This record gives sequence, structure tokens and C-alpha cells, in this order.
Amino acid sequence: MRKVSFILAAAMLMVSAAVMAQQASKVYLTREISPESLVKIYKALGVEAKGRVAVKMSTGEGSNPNYLKPELVKKLIWEVDGTIVECNTAYGNSPADKKDDRNTSENHWKVIERHGFTKYFPVDIMDEYDEMRIPVKDQTHIKYDIVGGHMANYDFMIALNHFKGHPMGGYGGALKNLSIGCASQNGKAYIHSAGKMEKLDMGKLWTPEFVGNQDGFLESMAAAAQAVVNYFNKKQGIIYISVMNNMSIDCDCVDHPEPVKLEDYGILASTDPVALDQACIDIINQQKVTAKNDPTDLLKRIDKQHGTHTIDHAAQIGLGSKKYELVNLDL
Repeated sequence: MRKVSFILAAAMLMVSAAVMAQQASKVYLTREISPESLVKIYKALGVEAKGRVAVKMSTGEGSNPNYLKPELVKKLIWEVDGTIVECNTAYGNSPADKKDDRNTSENHWKVIERHGFTKYFPVDIMDEYDEMRIPVKDQTHIKYDIVGGHMANYDFMIALNHFKGHPMGGYGGALKNLSIGCASQNGKAYIHSAGKMEKLDMGKLWTPEFVGNQDGFLESMAAAAQAVVNYFNKKQGIIYISVMNNMSIDCDCVDHPEPVKLEDYGILASTDPVALDQACIDIINQQKVTAKNDPTDLLKRIDKQHGTHTIDHAAQIGLGSKKYELVNLDL
């Protein structure tokens, strides 16, 4: 009888785990893109940002006009008494665009100030002085995640993402912001090379040694994103908000991005970064081609770079669910 009871208990646990895995995560949506709507969607999540709050977002490459503007995000950051956190890039621009580089803290600060962020809030370049390693659960490619050392100064993170395309990742959303966005320069090289290059060598940028294999890079991003999520979940927590505006096929890290061909869509938020990225991808897939709104180039970029593999792998390693329930806050 004891053996039968044990088998039944084990079976019930397996069924329970399967049911949990199939549960849909809530993704909140508002079509209004405004400072007030960012605060509204943050509050809809029902998770209070506690302690020392890091707001991870891109402050934009020097001549890129598409980044999330400080005037848009200021009320949210004031609401949580947050600090914008960034890391230096792992590349340089052409000689003509050196003033827009962000691969040194000195130049990065100049761009941050020029883009108006220091006018409103404290900003922290997390790898300005040091870096640290945090544990990685999925060690298929990377054995740890190398992040900005200042991450240790924060208790809670808001991943404030600008959803758009990306030259190498296909798209940029929550998973990229958590992984490449929080990685130090060495960490970026480590992720891009799928664990082959632990220290950035500027002379080897975009060589096969740096780039690694595409799926390995995407899987490394998923693993690094999970590392950051686990890090903050052991502290006070982490949430994710994505703004779908100014959606070029190029990232905010591209100095001269391709023209925007998509109309602004709205703001989405979730406590599940996988569900959030999946919802954004689905919205792009559902867009109809019109004279003012054409998703074709972005969808081609995502497909060419196998971009959704990052989402697939993130779900596979248990970071979140691709299934979601969309909750429209405008209704």
C-alpha cells in the first residue's frame, strides 16, 4: 500500500508540474504611450518596487533618435524612486562617429547627458569600475554571467525595454535587455561568442571567434537573462515593461538606424519576460501592411537572425511561459 501511495503521490506531482507549465502568464496592455500610462501599467502588475530600485533601459546610441526619451519615462522612475542603470557597449563606431561611442565610460556619460537623462534622475553605468560573475542555471554555453559590478547595489529591477529590431538578435525586448543589457563589456563578449571569449578583445569584434554560432548566441542570451532574473528574485524582485514605439529594424545601439516603418502600438508589462517578448512578437506578426504601417522588414530581420529561438530556449530552461493572457487596461 505504501508503494502504491508513493506512486500515486509522484504521479500527482508530475501532473501538477505539467499543469503549472501550461498556465498562461498575464501580460498587460495599454495602447496609450504616455508617462501616465507607464505608471498605470506598472501599478497593474501589483508588484511594488522595493528597496534600491534599478531601472534597466537603453539611453541610446549617440545619433540614434529612437530610444525611450527621459520625458516619457520620468514619472515611472520618480514613482519608484529609481536609478537608471546601463553598461558600456562592446563595440566602437566609425571614425566619423567617435563622439557617439559608448564603449568607454567617459564617452558614454557624454551621450547620457546629451540625451537628457541626468537632467531628471540618477544614472549608473554598472560596469564603470568593475564587474562580477553571477550563477547561471543553464550552462549549455556559458558557465556564469558577467554583469556590471554595481548591480550588487540594487534590491529590485525594472527591465524597461524598448521593443524593436536588432542586427544580431533579430529583435530586442526584455530578454536582450536582461542579458546583453546588464552584461559588462567582457560579459557581452562572453554571451556573443557563446562562451568562447571571456575577455573582450576589440581587435576581434565581429570575427567568428567573437560571434560564435547564432543559436549558441541566442541560447546564451536566454541563459544570461535567467541569471539576472534569479539574482533579483533572491532579493526583492524584478518586473518587465516593454514600450512598442519607434520600432526600427535596428536596435537603439545602432548609431544610424534604418527608418521606422511601423506605427507606435502601445505599452505591455508582465512578471514573465518570456510571455512579454512572445506577446510583442505576436503583435508584430498580426500587423497588416498599410501605407503607414509595414512590419515586413522587421519580420524578415527576426526570421533571418532566428530571433524567436531566444524565446523558445528561455521557455525551455524554465525562465517563463510562451503562453499568456492579454489583459487590456483600456477596456
